[in-house]
Amino acid sequence: DNWAFLYAQRLALKQELPLHVCFCLVPKFLEATIRHYRFMLRGLQEVAEECAELNISFHLLLGYAKDVLPMFVVEHGVGGLVTDFSPLRLPRQWVEDVRERLPEDVPFAQVDAHNIVPCWVASPKQEYSARTIRGKIHAQLPEFLTEFPPLVRHPHSPSCPAEPIAWEACYSSLQVDHTVKEVEWATPGTAAGLAVLKSFIAERLKSFSTHRNDPNKAALSNLSPWLHFGQVSTQRAILEVQKHRRTYKDSVDAFVEEAVVRRELAENFCYYNENYDSVQGAYDWAQTTLKLHAKDKRPYLYSLQELEQGTTHDPLWNAAQLQMVREGKMHGFLRMYWAKKILEWTRSPEEALQFAIYLNDRYELDGRDPNGYVGKLQDGGTGADTLSLCLAGCLWSICGIHDQGWAERAIFGKIRYMNYAGCKRKFDVDQFERRYAPTH
Repeated sequence: DNWAFLYAQRLALKQELPLHVCFCLVPKFLEATIRHYRFMLRGLQEVAEECAELNISFHLLLGYAKDVLPMFVVEHGVGGLVTDFSPLRLPRQWVEDVRERLPEDVPFAQVDAHNIVPCWVASPKQEYSARTIRGKIHAQLPEFLTEFPPLVRHPHSPSCPAEPIAWEACYSSLQVDHTVKEVEWATPGTAAGLAVLKSFIAERLKSFSTHRNDPNKAALSNLSPWLHFGQVSTQRAILEVQKHRRTYKDSVDAFVEEAVVRRELAENFCYYNENYDSVQGAYDWAQTTLKLHAKDKRPYLYSLQELEQGTTHDPLWNAAQLQMVREGKMHGFLRMYWAKKILEWTRSPEEALQFAIYLNDRYELDGRDPNGYVGKLQDGGTGADTLSLCLAGCLWSICGIHDQGWAERAIFGKIRYMNYAGCKRKFDVDQFERRYAPTH
């Protein structure tokens, strides 16, 4: 279920050449910890096994792509290179670095394999909101939301087999924090991810439209870790969920809205706005209102350490933070509340955004993702994560991206406000607090 892989195989078949798959393992990436790397690497072991069954060589190259891939291309006489797409600046820089170092006679193609409508096709500019991009995406779904053609067993064998991968040695090459432990609920790999998709359709899809905003209810897909690491395709998830539209129309429509429209809106923002992770990326009205209220007295001020340990005065906020630390995910409705309180309890909007992105990227299995920076929930302020894709992104919550100005108040200015009493009206706050109470 990967359009870049399918395109690469089509080129190889046409030229009657062997096909190689390379993954460049970088020693560190933003705030990723061993929690993220183990999930990714265990998924890649499954990919390597599938490639072997398909007579396709899988290579795990240790180091940055610019240092290891051009050399691989020369050594193996590679005739063409195909890569996937990410709108984030680091992966985009990796692509540029490789392109500069490739032999001139080796063509290099990029395929947006993780969006349904490719990012640059969906819109040629930064979109203001879901309202402005929704029609553009839906108009192109008939062309792009199609079944995948199959990968076939590759008929052209490489002249020399791929070197066996020393998986355990890969871990010693990493320069990441080993204190953030793996989570028990999420088994890495495509097989496990597809099982979660199947259980969502069978057990939770029916209540998705009505209960997805209740952190105590099991109504979400929980697919985000597998989607983030490319172990399950969003397109596959949509194709399977849509088969049940006649039975669960409202839930299926809500899922498509969040998994396609909201998700691709976040990708659009990161692709066209180079300040996607800073206050400078916000709209003028939001920057102005935040600046006007930057010196407002804060009711509480917390350090990053106090926030990380979940030791604030607010038991609901602490419970949400502890859920993220323990489980590698936070319920989407609470993610909005969580980020907005960080704005209220830190010295400045800039510090709030820095802390929120750090915590998100360090603990969330699906952190370091466009949806973590800007993803926004459905209109009407209901909000929750279809995919727990941290859809209440940090810039939406703190800087009003893809939102509108609201009634002015202290600290927030015109940024949408949330409070504890509002959460109590929406769900059983006590139940959630008991579930994620501090252990000490």
